[in-house]
Amino acid sequence: MLALVGVLGLAGCAPRTLLMKGVADELASQGQAEESDLGLARDAAAFYLKLSESVLRQVPGHPALAESVASGFTQYAFAFVAFEAEKLQNTDSRAALRQRQRAARLYERAHRHAMAALELQQPGLTLALASVWGSPAGTAPLRLARENVGLAYWAAASWGAWIALSKDQPERVADLPSAIRLAQAAYDTHPEHAQGGLAVLMAQFELARPGGKAAAAEGLLARADAAAGGTSVAALVVRAEALALPAGDRAAFERLLRQAVSAAAPRRDLASQVLRERALWLLDTADDLF
Repeated sequence: MLALVGVLGLAGCAPRTLLMKGVADELASQGQAEESDLGLARDAAAFYLKLSESVLRQVPGHPALAESVASGFTQYAFAFVAFEAEKLQNTDSRAALRQRQRAARLYERAHRHAMAALELQQPGLTLALASVWGSPAGTAPLRLARENVGLAYWAAASWGAWIALSKDQPERVADLPSAIRLAQAAYDTHPEHAQGGLAVLMAQFELARPGGKAAAAEGLLARADAAAGGTSVAALVVRAEALALPAGDRAAFERLLRQAVSAAAPRRDLASQVLRERALWLLDTADDLF
């Protein structure tokens, strides 16, 4: 943050465009910093996201800041809003509904920022995604530049999460093939992106799409493990929730979650700690799930 203060101090001598680009650069780098304390991350996130969003409006062509903003809103919604809704569901359904609706709005916001930046980087991408699914335009391979994979990843992840919380809105659910197509384009370009996070997203989309196959999802999760260097915490949690739980396999469910807790414990990144907390909560509520 001291570096940001230093950049702001240039206001009197630097052109506005140069100044805002410097601020955008610093905010984007701050968004990539590791933070394992969930409480501190939650307290700091609101200010960071609002400031970053404000700067992004001034420099909409800054892809690194757009990616940071999209990832920030997506992760905040998942870790602190949608998760809270799940915890509240059995004790206060109205409060849970409000939290789900808020999470959906945050996912939409993340998606909007990522797609706006992607369209600036690759004009015509939005129109290509909007092509009727099953038409020649809708089934043609979608190409992404390698440097745009991060933006596409967060655009697709936030889109999928937004759709999952909008199942009562047919027009939103109808976007699922487009979200999958965008994620597929990113995966085709760089399947190891985000240390296997993109492969995990593809596995989730495989299980969400009509006719999705568990075997295909497992293959993607194995790819995520390889990209993570042996154990992907996200892949373990997805195996537990999306494969073992629907199959009614409580032993596998608990084993996978314990493995996730163990794998996340020594890691310092926020995503791992969020998943560790989720795994612990799922273990605590297993009696209600089976």
